[in-house]
Amino acid sequence: MFKKILIANRGEIALRIIRTCREMGIKTVAVYSTADKDSLHVKFADEAVCIGGPKGQESYLNIPHIMAACEITNADAVHPGYGFLAENSKFAQICADHGIKFIGPTPDMINSMGDKITAKETMIKAGVPVVPGGEGLLEDVAAAKILAKEIGYPVIIKATAGGGGKGMRVVWNEGEIEKAFSTAKMEAGASFKNDGLYMEKFVEEPRHIEIQVAGDQYGNVCHLSERDCSIQRRHQKLVEESPSPFMTPELRQRMGEAAIKAASAINYESVGTVEFLVDKNRNFYFMEMNTRIQVEHCVTEEVVSYDLIKEQIKIAAGEKISGRNYEPQLHAIECRINAEDPYNDFRPSPGKITVLHTPGGHGVRVDSHVYAGYVIPPYYDSMIGKLITVAQTREEAINTMYRALSEYVIEGVHTTIPFHLQLMQNEDFRKGNFTTKFLETFKMN
Repeated sequence: MFKKILIANRGEIALRIIRTCREMGIKTVAVYSTADKDSLHVKFADEAVCIGGPKGQESYLNIPHIMAACEITNADAVHPGYGFLAENSKFAQICADHGIKFIGPTPDMINSMGDKITAKETMIKAGVPVVPGGEGLLEDVAAAKILAKEIGYPVIIKATAGGGGKGMRVVWNEGEIEKAFSTAKMEAGASFKNDGLYMEKFVEEPRHIEIQVAGDQYGNVCHLSERDCSIQRRHQKLVEESPSPFMTPELRQRMGEAAIKAASAINYESVGTVEFLVDKNRNFYFMEMNTRIQVEHCVTEEVVSYDLIKEQIKIAAGEKISGRNYEPQLHAIECRINAEDPYNDFRPSPGKITVLHTPGGHGVRVDSHVYAGYVIPPYYDSMIGKLITVAQTREEAINTMYRALSEYVIEGVHTTIPFHLQLMQNEDFRKGNFTTKFLETFKMN
């Protein structure tokens, strides 16, 4: 087992990793930017090293500075968390070259799923259902028009190196192709330094359902059931839950088997997530695989009583997993509490938290790195924390969530708490009647 792990991340996920390491008797090193010198992950770690200025490129994306921090603290492993360098194969390779264990999959595994075209080809070979679409990258607008006619409108143009909705455009007719192609290409190049695009059939009225998987270094792979992430805004998730209200036992079995095929196809080791689009007839299609821990991992932890961070560390240290599949025993819901103004198009609201009271009680979990007096910097994701409730039934989990949100007091910045309170009272949400388009018609009171 590792003696000291450096956490190459910040905020709530860094604090989450530190807590598990402490339970396992592993020393921790926090790295931080000048903007994060007062963050809780810096205070709770055994050691802390400043690695640069406030911008991500100066600090949390600065590989030479992170490697230097590993060297001066004698860290024997690095946990990348999510975001930043978590799916950066170059960083994983540099860690390996320096004899430092990257807690995650190998560089080849990251690359095989990081490029969407390669991932899709791999899934087809593995027998995993994929969204109908073209093979390879789109050469130009003319090729896009020909392919769109073959597939049939509507279609979606996507960045091959994409994520988070960037470099993605839905096209409803031929008249929209040219503009969609050029804007997606420009956005992809700016966001990922790779402007390659591909095209798929656009699945209407979809659910976004993902399967949590874990694989070890010995070829064992299991799944830990599903999370429904359909409540999202501009492809950014806001609420996640497990089990999905749309799921059936038969569909769970088929999707679980497909996720295991996906992970096994690349001999996956570590924890990861296979994401699917599921249409109204419960046909499902592979969308992508995230080769890292996800923001919403807590939902799975609550319904199957399974510490996914601990499992990641154990797998990286060479321990075997049981190989047993898990099904949800309870119902859990997670609301992402962001420093955003839901009454003003979710505009970011950085600043100082003047008053903070977090909820508690039975079935309530809060993962957060903030405190009264903490200043939310404008340089990073606006997440304040994650509020998770768990209960015997979905209705009880929603009721507990509404109660917990009502107790959650954050002053000094705008937050998404009012949005979540109204969502928990929405009749369609409570009945489980929603798709990824749900928020397009949701209105704040």
